[in-house]
Amino acid sequence: MSAPATDSGLGARLAALRESISAAARAAGRDPQEITLVGISKRQPAHQLVAGVRAGVRELGESFAQEARDKLPEVLAELARAGLPIPRLHFVGRLQTNKARLVAPLFEVVHSIDRAELATELGRRAITAEKTLDGLLQVNVSGEPQKAGVSPEAAADLLEHCEAVSGLRIVGLMGMAAAAAPAERRHAFAHLRELRDTLAARCGHPLPELSMGMTDDYELAIAEGATIIRIGTALFGPRDPQEPQ
Repeated sequence: MSAPATDSGLGARLAALRESISAAARAAGRDPQEITLVGISKRQPAHQLVAGVRAGVRELGESFAQEARDKLPEVLAELARAGLPIPRLHFVGRLQTNKARLVAPLFEVVHSIDRAELATELGRRAITAEKTLDGLLQVNVSGEPQKAGVSPEAAADLLEHCEAVSGLRIVGLMGMAAAAAPAERRHAFAHLRELRDTLAARCGHPLPELSMGMTDDYELAIAEGATIIRIGTALFGPRDPQEPQ
């Protein structure tokens, strides 16, 4: 561990976020317990992740496969030595198919499934690791060409493929709104929720999770049914500017 696992204000930020999440849920007539906060810890040092768990973070999200491979074993070992809970690990970033081998053994949830070949490889690697991965289909509801995700029109075909992949269990959808006015962001979140409901009816079983909403728009996402929100610097503080792979 390269630095001591100190709090550095993280506990206070976590408490403030939880209160804000609860207020947004109550305003939408929802139970705050329905909403999972995933702390996005990409480009954060290992000791900051340990500090987060010590403060009460129970779900961690990473975006870069090689960074996670190099960092998470150190984090998990330190948590075990300290007698701290092991968090549920989410992979939330764009994922190359050839890096599924790094992700499947480490993570419990993958948010960024956007093509059939990736789903197949994740399932194969999960079986090798003797586990079943929970997966979310990433849908490009904003229509922005630079954003990853299957198109809404192709999501049903991708879900059908994923339903036949052993080692993979699809539990919902993930999406990001464009950096636009609040009304446009909320419309994108509503679109994702409606698509989720349509797909659940089509496949004949619930797809309970909607991963949508980040620091700038999680309250809008909660109003439209988000069950998972992804918060990074507002929780952990500034990131290392160097971007791993």
